[in-house]
Amino acid sequence: MPPRWPTKPDRQDPAYRKIDDRMNFAVHVAIAATINSGLWFAHNLKAANWEWLPWVTVSWLVVLLVHLIYISAIANYSDTPPKST
Repeated sequence: MPPRWPTKPDRQDPAYRKIDDRMNFAVHVAIAATINSGLWFAHNLKAANWEWLPWVTVSWLVVLLVHLIYISAIANYSDTPPKST
């Protein structure tokens, strides 16, 4: 069952921004896992000998780690001040 939001989704709502960033991170992890597992599967079948594959995997893991650090420690989910006109 998909998550339901009790009000109309608004990017100004701090709780909505927080859950939206976490859902984007989950999508990022799923895409990385899908692509990397497919590449490693092809590599292990000996259909391809890609010496660069560990670098791709490690690089993507570093990007995922930076993304996780951002959403858990750096992102500011406080109320945004009103825009001046």
